Amino acid sequence: MSWLVSLLVLSALIFFHELGHYLAARAMGVYVEVFSIGFGKKVFSFKKWGTEWAIATIPLGGYVKMKGQDDTDPTKKSYDEDSYNSKTPLQRTFILFAGPLANFLLAFFLYFFIALGGPQILSPVIGQVVKDSPAELAGLKTNDIIKEINGVEIKTWKEMAKIIETSEGSLSLKIERNGFLEFKTLTPKITETENMFKEKVQKKMIGIGAAGVSHSLELSVSETLSYATEQTIFASTMIFTGLQKLITGDVPAKELGGVISIVKLTSDATDAGWMSVLFFAALISVNLGVLNLLPIPALDGGHIMFNLYEMITRHTPSEAVLIKLTIAGWVVLFGIMGLGLFNDINRLMG
Repeated sequence: MSWLVSLLVLSALIFFHELGHYLAARAMGVYVEVFSIGFGKKVFSFKKWGTEWAIATIPLGGYVKMKGQDDTDPTKKSYDEDSYNSKTPLQRTFILFAGPLANFLLAFFLYFFIALGGPQILSPVIGQVVKDSPAELAGLKTNDIIKEINGVEIKTWKEMAKIIETSEGSLSLKIERNGFLEFKTLTPKITETENMFKEKVQKKMIGIGAAGVSHSLELSVSETLSYATEQTIFASTMIFTGLQKLITGDVPAKELGGVISIVKLTSDATDAGWMSVLFFAALISVNLGVLNLLPIPALDGGHIMFNLYEMITRHTPSEAVLIKLTIAGWVVLFGIMGLGLFNDINRLMG
């Protein structure tokens, strides 16, 4: 059941991406021939509003086929009034950007609904205390609750970690232990650890781990909007940074995941509850938006790049250049997908 939910979630995210393209194309007067979820042989289709709506056998993406646009053959063009090619570069860019934009907007609304339901936030409850660490030397123990640091009230583990990382000098902690308040003083120690990209980094730490206790965060209307905005921006920034580190080699290529990883992680989120599904769906939606903006021919970002070139130079790229770049784009795209699939299979095999 959880795997079915994960496939439905992925299909829904693809649907919203393509819906963005579809609505923008119709708004610009472009005829949309096919709206497909998945690639390959069609298993189900119907015609409505002049468009064939289809579900295909390979659920690895989707596409909106507009009149005059064919990624498999960029030389096939039509300059009829309702054709993609008859529109200005700015109009075409709007159509192309609308897909990723739909993913960012969907992520925002998902985070908004998560905020309304009271997102689960990690509480500042101490789990493991590292031997000979500043925390152990100061007398901190498992299940201690950190209430204040330097007079600043602490409500979440994230708040506590940020204060520790940016602190100067010693810290004054107010903790709750067995219903009683105690005060401790310690000095963070610069320690080597791993960040979210599994890079070795140096950061100030006091030598404690989270107990894994969480609580619901109560938010008012303005805080709900702020939470949705911050989470969408954070997810986008995290994914952009991760891609940059993959390209520069700071993050090994073996960390790249493919569609199997996405389905597996969504399935795990399903087992953890619907709130986790919404949170992970928002993250994947942002992921789709970011990836499709990469300047790779065959992706939205590649087509946007061609249109920006035309806007700047007042000339379209030659057919020979378009064909070569499109082929190169498909090679890069299938190479990335293949690497992700290879890594997924290796993880499954242990």
